[in-house]
Amino acid sequence: MNLFVKIGNVEFKNPVTVASGTFGHAEKYYDLEEVRRLGAIVPKTVTFQAQAGNPPPRIIETPSGMLNAIGIENPGPDVFIEKKLPLFRKIGVPLIISILGHTDEQFESLVEKFNKAEGVSALELNLSCPNLKHKVLVAQDPQATERVVSKVKKISRYPVIAKLSPNVTDIAEIAAAAEAAGADAVSLVNTFTAMVIDVNKRTSVLGNFTGGLSGPAIRPIAVYMVHQVARRVKIPVVAMGGIANADDALQFLIAGATMAAVGTMNFVNPRAPLEVLDGIKAYMTANKLKDIKEIIGSLRIDK
Repeated sequence: MNLFVKIGNVEFKNPVTVASGTFGHAEKYYDLEEVRRLGAIVPKTVTFQAQAGNPPPRIIETPSGMLNAIGIENPGPDVFIEKKLPLFRKIGVPLIISILGHTDEQFESLVEKFNKAEGVSALELNLSCPNLKHKVLVAQDPQATERVVSKVKKISRYPVIAKLSPNVTDIAEIAAAAEAAGADAVSLVNTFTAMVIDVNKRTSVLGNFTGGLSGPAIRPIAVYMVHQVARRVKIPVVAMGGIANADDALQFLIAGATMAAVGTMNFVNPRAPLEVLDGIKAYMTANKLKDIKEIIGSLRIDK
């Protein structure tokens, strides 16, 4: 049974990974031997400078989902590389490092710092940062997306994955812009902007007013968006958005994704990524499939 998939020049032993922001910094997660079974690990996003995050409340449960406004709390690149990265290297699984800059120059600086680090397999660009010039997110503007990805590709020693926002009219257009700029893959979807109101106080429940909605509630929309993007671009798609079990992950793979990332479910069941992997293997055995490529993009649309 062949589960190997590839992004750029990097090969992953299987298509199961975790979504950035849901796997912490590895200190408290389950047995290392178990984690080594995953195809890749994506730590919490690293920003140009350390960030304390947003004021509480930061998280609230919603029907079949979760709303978060954590604010990318992280120690910054220097501390991450010195103290956190060695912990991930010990695991022995390919690392996809998620980075976020508030300007083009900050993205470039982050890339240069990680170019000097050891144990990194790929970079994921979190493009959901404010683009002050246009008053929109980078990932909501095809020109801005193409510009940032192009600049990063010119200097990165690693494959580059552009992480896309679902809060757009045409996500396939943004994906095409990332591909045109040289991105080795795209990942989607990030969270949906949402809010919950306390009807007694008539205020937003979250300290940041709005937050990002994730979890099973968004999965059908995410599957459709992955399908749209996979039909538009030729580069690999890393899919995420409400994956709770192997059936969910298989939907994304059949829709055209090369890899599937478990996110919110990590907070509910830390073994979820491993259960997803085991379920994919069981599905392949039951259907007498020998290669994961027999699943990827196998959606039948001739009805």
